[in-house]
Amino acid sequence: MKRRSIVKYAAVAAAMSLGLTACSGGGGGSDEAKQSGTVRVTLANHVWTDGIKAAIPEFEKSTGLKVELTQLGEDQLSDQYNVKLNAGSDEIDVMMYRPLQEGKAFAKNGYLADLTKNVSSDSNWDWKDYQEGPVKATTVDGKVVGVPIITEREVLYYRKDLLQAAGLQVPKTMDELEAAAKAIKASSPDTAGFVARTGKSAAVTQFSSFLYSFGGDFVDSSGKASVNTDAAKKAYSFYGGLIKNYGPANVSTDMSWPEAMAIFTQGGAAFYTEADSLYKNATDPAKSKVADKVGFAALPAGPAGSKPYNIPSWALGVNQNSSNQENAWKFIQWATSKERTLEAQKAGVPGPRASVWANPDGTSTYPKDLADAISASAKTGVGHDRPEVVTVGKAREIVGGPIVATITGADPAAAANDAQTAFQSFLDSEKK
Repeated sequence: MKRRSIVKYAAVAAAMSLGLTACSGGGGGSDEAKQSGTVRVTLANHVWTDGIKAAIPEFEKSTGLKVELTQLGEDQLSDQYNVKLNAGSDEIDVMMYRPLQEGKAFAKNGYLADLTKNVSSDSNWDWKDYQEGPVKATTVDGKVVGVPIITEREVLYYRKDLLQAAGLQVPKTMDELEAAAKAIKASSPDTAGFVARTGKSAAVTQFSSFLYSFGGDFVDSSGKASVNTDAAKKAYSFYGGLIKNYGPANVSTDMSWPEAMAIFTQGGAAFYTEADSLYKNATDPAKSKVADKVGFAALPAGPAGSKPYNIPSWALGVNQNSSNQENAWKFIQWATSKERTLEAQKAGVPGPRASVWANPDGTSTYPKDLADAISASAKTGVGHDRPEVVTVGKAREIVGGPIVATITGADPAAAANDAQTAFQSFLDSEKK
């Protein structure tokens, strides 16, 4: 990318970045929290947290319990969990965690209480109202260990004005997406036909939807690595090829969402695939030069159909060592009720309950085409957007290698074969 473009996009990106035993049973540790009626809740900095924080007085008034809230940034949150949970501390009752990033490790280490009986015991609270993908992501070895609170799906962001000027329809298939990206790039060389995440690890989550839509996955039904199947090789070639052939000139290979979003919102690309939860970065005039020109659509269908991820980016769990698990569940039950989920969704936090998407109030604050894309994606979505392993970071580095290789002009098939060998070795090592 030209130096002046890098500086411009980096500045915008920086601005955006700122922007198992039954739960009813007792865990280890002191009974002090239970006797005092205090529920100790640890949450991440997030717009969902802001809404819950404001409503906590309602919970305290209705239950007579006192909430002791700790709110931390993601890195601080991880550090606290590493220290306290590893030490078997009972100082945390309710914990906000990322099911697909650390959920499997937490469950394996016995940090999360089994909530299976709890989620099934209240028909009014209604566990059956939760979407299949998020439920799958918070269930480990057949046991529910968390309740989803925030969901994400990958959708297509596009420039309505550029499509209209080129006489193009919104792509419904991957072939149509490539053809449209090629046409835009050819007619306007300074505008990329397509942009998306390019970083080896960062791109994995967005690439996953392409992988599923081409008929592949990171592992097969027997748990073996499957990143060099014909479907996977075609997905790597297609995703990387879109960026290599129709992406920004001299594109960087270390872009995460802020950098890719900045290119799109500054008018640098016609199409962009990204998490729906980030849509306000594209529609807010204070952040986007094309705010009034952005449209949304479901991920175009590949050979296996349109199969975007539909995942819970965050969930609430109960510390297995908490001696206050009954009251911890009361907090989760309240915080994830239909009423609270609707309020959060109206504030811009996509919810995991089907009912909030069927309710006109639940979609009233969303662009109609985005709400339609989300509803369609929730029905066909896959419940993970990265390898479901204990050491997620290392796995992402491995399976993301062919993405970068393809973008930089290397043979995607050869890169996929190399990734297959490394990923299978990694999977074998996790079983030891």
